[in-house]
Amino acid sequence: MTTRRVAAKKASSKEPKTQLNSASVPAFLAKAAAGRIADAKAIVAMMEKATGKKAAMWGDAIVGCDTYAVKYADGHESLWPLVAMSPRKSSFVLYIAWRKHADLLEKVGKHKTAGGCIHIKTLADVDVAALQKLITTAARSRKASTR
Repeated sequence: MTTRRVAAKKASSKEPKTQLNSASVPAFLAKAAAGRIADAKAIVAMMEKATGKKAAMWGDAIVGCDTYAVKYADGHESLWPLVAMSPRKSSFVLYIAWRKHADLLEKVGKHKTAGGCIHIKTLADVDVAALQKLITTAARSRKASTR
């Protein structure tokens, strides 16, 4: 009798690798944002205030709040966080719909943009009230555009 190995079924190529999961946000922040934990917690609190939803882990490096459906050209949809943040070594990366709100982004203060992301080194570099307004406005407009 011969034994055949069956390869594990791969996840659908249409599904993103970054998925909502049950990992602990506080534990992740304590590890990933060591030395910048206060800023990380403050950004998460801003996202929670903007969406009215608790933060959750997406993949192993993104903290996000609420969801919306991303629609692809081929017609399939996948869930993605409405607003999200990743505490990288060099900066906090915010995944928000800032392009529709360039006027608000100008008021934030010191930041960089790359693709659809905003990079902020520290909250001391920005106007926190302006950042909160940007996150809230971006969350509302993205949610409204997906209805």
